[in-house]
Amino acid sequence: MTSKTENGRTAAAEALGYEQARDELIEVVRRLEAGGTTLEESLALWERGEELAKVCRRWLEGARARLDAALAEEEAAERAEGDE
Repeated sequence: MTSKTENGRTAAAEALGYEQARDELIEVVRRLEAGGTTLEESLALWERGEELAKVCRRWLEGARARLDAALAEEEAAERAEGDE
């Protein structure tokens, strides 16, 4: 179960797809790099960026696990064929 932050954004971030989280993260970085925000706004952007980066990381780790499982299954099938 996902824990919620005080403003509930973590649960909402968890519902994002990889592409959505990545695109929003790109926008957050762009805004931070552009400057012109208050310290409070910059901190809020940074926190959101951290949340989005975690979402992206989980998606990528999940994709890696699926690929690893598929490769392991393929290797097992090839070994089984070789044993026949």
